Amino acid sequence: MTQRYFLQISFKGTNYHGWQIQPNAITVQEVIEKSLSILLREKIAVIGAGRTDTGVHASFFILHFDSANDDIITDKFVFSLNNFLPDDIAVQKIWKVKSDFHARFSAVSRTYKYIITTVKDPFQTETSYKYTRKLDINRMNEAASVLFDFEDFTSFSRLHSDVKTNNCKIFLAEWKQENMQLIFIIKADRFLRNMVRAIVGTLLEVGRGKLSIDEFKNIIEMKDRGLAGTSAPAAGLFLVDIEYPEL
Repeated sequence: MTQRYFLQISFKGTNYHGWQIQPNAITVQEVIEKSLSILLREKIAVIGAGRTDTGVHASFFILHFDSANDDIITDKFVFSLNNFLPDDIAVQKIWKVKSDFHARFSAVSRTYKYIITTVKDPFQTETSYKYTRKLDINRMNEAASVLFDFEDFTSFSRLHSDVKTNNCKIFLAEWKQENMQLIFIIKADRFLRNMVRAIVGTLLEVGRGKLSIDEFKNIIEMKDRGLAGTSAPAAGLFLVDIEYPEL
């Protein structure tokens, strides 16, 4: 018998080629699997709540794994695992879940935050997007509210991805200004590859006056990625929350 565990982690994605294991590139998943396998002295495979892209960060991320050891939910284990992991990956919590609970498929929503700094800041070069052009945040929020009227976001999806549907239900999408930062928060039941960065890049075009609200709406209706704006850089994107029905 094996026991399934959920692990809450955070990571700075600058040095990684995303979450998912891939040949000839270091990923967050690979680093965690190796550390867990060494610590538990068994081959451990982990499943993450999503596939973050190269350079994307997570202040809140959930993964699950199965182990023959049924009693590792201790502060000592978290402390030991953190000692194995590099400084840009941290573990906050571990707990037992039912064997059919899944980090990815059991999630009911995910929330991302995109951070733009409007001034040059040497301490944010890897965790935000420096964008100093004048933006109309009210127009950007007006355009963002259009997202609630749609479910098919093909226009903001990476081309040739392997998903069966491009439908998503968006629950929240808004811009906020905090000091010298513009922050975009978006929550949905699921996200497509590159979706948030494509939305941000297109909303920036609205904020600069290069796209009208109607043109933004038309981009979504046409379901053509070629019509949307350039994707915003990965450095500004954070996964900040994942909700589950029983947690």
